[in-house]
Amino acid sequence: MKPAALILIAGVAWAATTVPRVREVNVYGLRKLTAERIMRSGRLRAGETLPPSKGDLEDRLSEISGVIRARVEAVCCEGPDALLFVGIEEKDGPHVAFHSDPAGSAALPEGLAATYQQFLATVQRAAQRKNAASATGPERPLISDAEARGFEEKFGDYAAGHLPELREVLRNGSDPEERAVAAAVIGYAPSKQEVIDDLQYSMQDPDEAVRSNALRSLRAIAVFAQGEPGLQSRLTPTWPVELLNSIVLSDRLQAADLLITLTDHENRAALDQMRTQALPSLVEMARWESLGYALRPFLLVGRIAGLSDQEIHERWSKGEREAVIEKALGKR
Repeated sequence: MKPAALILIAGVAWAATTVPRVREVNVYGLRKLTAERIMRSGRLRAGETLPPSKGDLEDRLSEISGVIRARVEAVCCEGPDALLFVGIEEKDGPHVAFHSDPAGSAALPEGLAATYQQFLATVQRAAQRKNAASATGPERPLISDAEARGFEEKFGDYAAGHLPELREVLRNGSDPEERAVAAAVIGYAPSKQEVIDDLQYSMQDPDEAVRSNALRSLRAIAVFAQGEPGLQSRLTPTWPVELLNSIVLSDRLQAADLLITLTDHENRAALDQMRTQALPSLVEMARWESLGYALRPFLLVGRIAGLSDQEIHERWSKGEREAVIEKALGKR
């Protein structure tokens, strides 16, 4: 089961009239602390109602000795329940550093941001109609919905003629929403070779929405690059591997998606980098209670262990997660 893209699901509002119950709690970022300690300090338990204040919960968790900060996200799911993800950044754990906030005056042309919001609304409607699957186009996978695909084709035309402006916004635009739009639109540029460096730069943006769009754009390019060895060699795993250690849930999920694509065919360098720099993070994600979110990191753990995708899925179906995890850990 594949988790829904975060762009198409709403976070559960803490102030909702009917407070949902927590179906599952998934903790990540732990190195010395235990999940039990986090659950106890946060007074978290599956089956209970969602905590009344996200901010208060994060503050309470941040007061635990050894914790630098906490990040809590509730994700809606099928039915009335919520999935709770609790990210912890420990003092002695990995720390992901990003660029400083840009302070320049670069801005998108009038109307592009509004057009992008219209595109997102169209994609959401298509998803509700089950018509948002990707169809492979000549330059990147395009959404099968005709209206949404029309927006994508416009973005390709715009990116082809305005690369300098998009690059300037990514590096020197002070508005994070505009940088996020630029990171999405530049991915539609016809010449993928020209924009890979820009997107890899944007994976280090201080704003999570910018990073998320950069990762999505790079994943689309990675799909296209599977038939282009020269292009594929330009897609380095360094930053997506680093983002597997992020406290931000979308960083981890989008990075895992990109790395799955980068390792669909033999990519020993990427697998070795994940093993040495992010295996503990992948392991804790592969152990999540929410299976729809655990499967993709589990696939990466299995590839690190040297298993074929068929064997990984067979082990998953048999409930043999720990055996695969132990095999990967034994290869360190």
